[in-house]
Amino acid sequence: MHHKLDTDKQVFFYEQDFYVLSNFSAFTLQWRGLRFDTSEAAYHYEKFVGGGVRAEAIARNILNAPSAHVAFKMAERNKDLRRPDWDAVKVGIMREILHAKADQHEYVARKLLETGDRELIEDSWRDDVWGWGPNRDGQNLLGKLWMEIRAELRGLPSNAALCGPREAASHGNGA
Repeated sequence: MHHKLDTDKQVFFYEQDFYVLSNFSAFTLQWRGLRFDTSEAAYHYEKFVGGGVRAEAIARNILNAPSAHVAFKMAERNKDLRRPDWDAVKVGIMREILHAKADQHEYVARKLLETGDRELIEDSWRDDVWGWGPNRDGQNLLGKLWMEIRAELRGLPSNAALCGPREAASHGNGA
């Protein structure tokens, strides 16, 4: 089995108890005036917005994709048509999408807060950018963004999200 069980220090949200934090979880999203079935589809849609006629056609297909997996596959097949600034803007866009998901779904925000002060890890054995990857040494950017949003929901400084509870307390709240 690839997945670990949650502990008192870590939450693994790829397919377990906190699956709501996964971009593949089925929570609709109003994004830029459009309705997406998942945050995953909204993220892949953004890869092609403003990229010309062919890229815009891919974006429309992603918007209408029947599942998050299909949206992901469409985006992967069309990497060459991604907007040229994608690598520079993708983390900021993901942060905005996750904020929208938590803002639009009280259940998602509540589950996020239920994680307490634990480290959030996208337990993906495939993705070492958004998750921690096959060797468990990836960037885990999705987990880090969720921890930032959790800190904001609590009214904590965003640097509290990237360090443990003891370190966060020593940083103070900026008052």
